[in-house]
Order: sequence, then structure tokens, then C-alpha cells
Amino acid sequence: MPTIPALKGAQGTVPDSAARLQRSLAAVPHHNIKNEIKLRCTEFDHKGNVKTTAGEFLKSDLCQQHGLHARDLRKIDSSFNNQMPVLLVRPEAILINVGHIRALVKADLVVLFDSFGSTDSYNQSIFIYDLEEKLRMSTSAAGGLPFEFRALEAIFISVLSSLQSEMEVLVHFVSNLLAQLEESIDQNKLKELLQYSKKLSQFESKTLLIRDVFVEVLDQDDDLANMYLTEKKLGHPRTIDSHEEIEILLESYLKQVEEIANTVSIVKQQMQSTEEIVNVILGANRNQLLLFELRIAMGTLGMSSGAIIASLYGMNLHNYLETNPHAFAIVGSTALGISMMVFAFCSRKLKMLAKGTT
Repeated sequence: MPTIPALKGAQGTVPDSAARLQRSLAAVPHHNIKNEIKLRCTEFDHKGNVKTTAGEFLKSDLCQQHGLHARDLRKIDSSFNNQMPVLLVRPEAILINVGHIRALVKADLVVLFDSFGSTDSYNQSIFIYDLEEKLRMSTSAAGGLPFEFRALEAIFISVLSSLQSEMEVLVHFVSNLLAQLEESIDQNKLKELLQYSKKLSQFESKTLLIRDVFVEVLDQDDDLANMYLTEKKLGHPRTIDSHEEIEILLESYLKQVEEIANTVSIVKQQMQSTEEIVNVILGANRNQLLLFELRIAMGTLGMSSGAIIASLYGMNLHNYLETNPHAFAIVGSTALGISMMVFAFCSRKLKMLAKGTT
């Protein structure tokens, strides 16, 4: 192995420790580095039979075998979090990362990607069964759909079924919660409404991203024409304006995604309307409490006004009324009258203010 020359910079030769690190990295075999970058895949052949089950493939080998770039596999690698849904059309394959499915579709091969340690869910099992059935069908039995279109249809059906199921569960719980809030307003129910509002917003965002995938592909005529992989393999590629079949197929599933998005949007509007009504009711209750507090304050003010006279006569001073037999009645009536006058004046002001704010 050739010796790596010592690097020199403005400060002279790199220290011996850095040089030793360079030599140790250069001594690592190339295949050991490549073995760290793998994807687990399941392959289906042109007859719908499982060719490889949960096989481990190097990314570089997959790129070389299917004519892809490393950046293409990054779009479907489940080890990267928060990936955007994508449908990439390449010269020899179609890459799909939509919903719970990551796949590569060719004219005679379907590759499903999975992450290490993951387990097949119910939806995944149903999808694999449906995929096998569709791939085993002949082109004539499938209504003229070629191999790659049958695979795409199975993928889209699985994705939409998953979206539909998730939407139905969310709508069911939200509808029940809104019905309960119409009967009585409870703090725990309001907390649940907030949680479901967040979940519904996340689901709507996911649905709209999937919708954007269909819209983006339908806007690209060259991608639509390049999706006819079987005809391209037979040496009869489609022209850029000849893609009616795949356009109809994508538009049909786009319409279903939009219906799901519209349903979620309607439920969100119902939630917002309920939240507004709840806020109005809570605001009215707060106003009633404020009015009650004001009435208590006005009554206290009236009594305090009348108590001034009692405090004056309560002093130990001679006022020449101690022996008058009618003094108590006169003073008491005067104090009560003053209290009632103050209370009536405050009540009239309160009514005027209430009319001005309604």
C-alpha cells in the first residue's frame, strides 16, 4: 500500500498522531466500509413470486443493478426521519415512497424496502397479498395494464386504504367528542378536543403531501411517458404526449386522496365551529360571573353609604336625639333610603353600559 505523504500547512508538518490516524483510515478495507450501508429488501419477479425475502443489499449494488443514483435511494431509505412522500421516475425504474410503502418498480421486478428490525403490519400483509395477486395476472386479464402499472395500482390501493382507515377512526372519535361537547362543556373534553385537533392537523398535512405527489407527477409529461417501462424495454418508448392510460390511473387515485382531504377539512371546520361556540358560551358565563360580582359590589356600596349615618350616630357624643322617640325610625329610614338610592343609581349605570357593549 502506498505511503500517504505527510500534510503540510502554514504551521509545518502535521503532528505524528494525525499522520497515524490517516494511515489507519487508509488501511481499512473498502468492503468493510460498504458493508455498513445496506438496505433490506423483498423482491417479486415478473410472475408475482417472491424472489428474495428480506435480503440485505448494498446501496451501491442496488444503484448499479437498477441504474440509480445514491441520492435516489436516499429518498426511500427509512433510516432517514421525516422524509417527504415522493414518486421518482427514472430511465429503468420508478421509485416510490408514499405512506407506509417504499418500493422500486421495474418492467419485470418489484422491490419492497424495509428498515432493519421492523415487523410487517396488518396493512403491509394485505398489501403484499394484493400485490402478488395483481402481478400474477396477465396483461389481458388486468384490462391491458402492464406489469409496472399493476404494481403501482396495488401500491396506491394500499396507501389509500391506510389513509381511509386512519381517517375513519379520527372522524369517529372527533364526531363523538363534538356531540358530547354539545351536551355539556367539560375541561377534560376540551383537552381531548385539543389533542384530536393536533392529530387531525398532522393527518391532513400527510394527506396533502401525498396529494402533491400525484399532482407533481401529473404535471410532468416526460415523467408520465417514461413510466411505460414495459414498452420501453421492448424498444417502443412512448412519446412525450402519449400517456393517457397512466394519467387516468393517477387521476383516479388523486381524486380519492382529495376526497379524504376534503373530509378531513370539513371535520376540522366542525371542530373550529365547536371551539368558537364553546368560547362564546364560556365568554357568556364569564360575563354572568362579572355581573354577579358587580351586583354584589353595588349592594356593598349601597350598604356602606347607609352605614355612614350609623357610624356618625354611633360616636359617644351628645346629639340631642337620644331621648327622641322617633329618632331611630327617622335615622334608620334615611340610611336605608340612601343605600337604595346608591344601589339604584349603580344598577342604572350598569344597564346603560351593558346596552352599549351588546
